[in-house]
Amino acid sequence: MNTINLYLPDDLKTFADEQVADRYGTISAYIRDLISKDQDRLASRSRLLDGAASDHPEAADGEYFTGLRERASRL
Repeated sequence: MNTINLYLPDDLKTFADEQVADRYGTISAYIRDLISKDQDRLASRSRLLDGAASDHPEAADGEYFTGLRERASRL
């Protein structure tokens, strides 16, 4: 595991400290969660862009969402 130094303006440090106190326990856990969420966001964006650029887009109509709900309920 690597160590990094992070310098924050007072207002951001105060905010980060509040998040740690309320939810995370350590600043490292908070930063890891932020990075993980950003990775998830970028992966989702990439999948959306890939889908939009695909040759055979599936219509996102009522039937599509009904099927999606049925597949999700089986998981």
